[in-house]
Amino acid sequence: MTDITLSDLGWSDHFARQLEEGDTPARIAEIHRTILVALTPDGPVKIGAPSGAGSFAVGDWVGMRDAQARMRLAPRSQIARKAAGHTVSRQLVAANVDTLGIVTSCNDDFNPARLERYVALAMAGDCLPLVIVTKADLVDEVEPYLAQARAISPQVVAMALNARDLDDASRLEPWCGPGQTLALVGSSGVGKTTLQNALTGGAGATAGVRSDDAKGRHTTTYRALRRCRAGGWLIDTPGMRELQLTDTAEGIEELFDDVTALVSACRFTDCAHETEPGCAVRAAIAAGDLDPERLTRWRKLEAEDRHNSESLAEGRARGRSFTKHIKSTQRGARRRKGG
Repeated sequence: MTDITLSDLGWSDHFARQLEEGDTPARIAEIHRTILVALTPDGPVKIGAPSGAGSFAVGDWVGMRDAQARMRLAPRSQIARKAAGHTVSRQLVAANVDTLGIVTSCNDDFNPARLERYVALAMAGDCLPLVIVTKADLVDEVEPYLAQARAISPQVVAMALNARDLDDASRLEPWCGPGQTLALVGSSGVGKTTLQNALTGGAGATAGVRSDDAKGRHTTTYRALRRCRAGGWLIDTPGMRELQLTDTAEGIEELFDDVTALVSACRFTDCAHETEPGCAVRAAIAAGDLDPERLTRWRKLEAEDRHNSESLAEGRARGRSFTKHIKSTQRGARRRKGG
């Protein structure tokens, strides 16, 4: 990697205004347990993360000093989800992403309800949602898949391609040209690594899908920021088996703006949209203007996000209370020892 400028890396006045005197800007390319790999005009560097590697996302800009990431510069956009498993924590997926490439395929992986989750994630993170339908060469008719993807939201751009065809994959270059960052998300086996190889000239390992259920095998094991042939940047991510939303209320509201508009038109502010008089939502369903399944999906995502967001807030409050208790105990011990 030679002749890379800060501008090539995506630096802008937004970040320059935050940088403190004495700090050097760097963009995070990889995150490991205790070490961050960052890109600078002088080349890649390894830096420590005093606040913990989990405080950063691939694509972040940081102010570094003495080989340490001293501060995370507020991103222009970021993708985050509830961490997988039973833990109540928020996981940063990527930062300073212009377009979220939601990769699915023309087989059993294609699921409009799951695509809605990714689109809500993109909208909450201030990214353009781009649905990429791969393995288009394996079906006779791809338009029904694209129609379902575009029906999710007017903001969704959807395209079908054969990830193994370099010319076909190059149709993604407008989203990863100079100054642009494209992040790829989706299940394992849908072709994310194949697209990464095509767009970056890399040679990441790929694997097929199981014939019995169309589920893929993990090939990408960690997130990384890579330079694209077209001059921009690509963030490839490991396949997500679970996508739980948290702190995504704005994205859900934007995705389901037709439903939320009806909700605001109900006679009662606490309308449950079931048997109440003057319910605009039930009236729209009766008139055939709102699909009842869309209402069900909105309720599910809204309830999930609210629950996870509240649980996360409670966990943070408990953590602050515990830290305050520990500090108070330590101060008391020092006073007793001094006395």
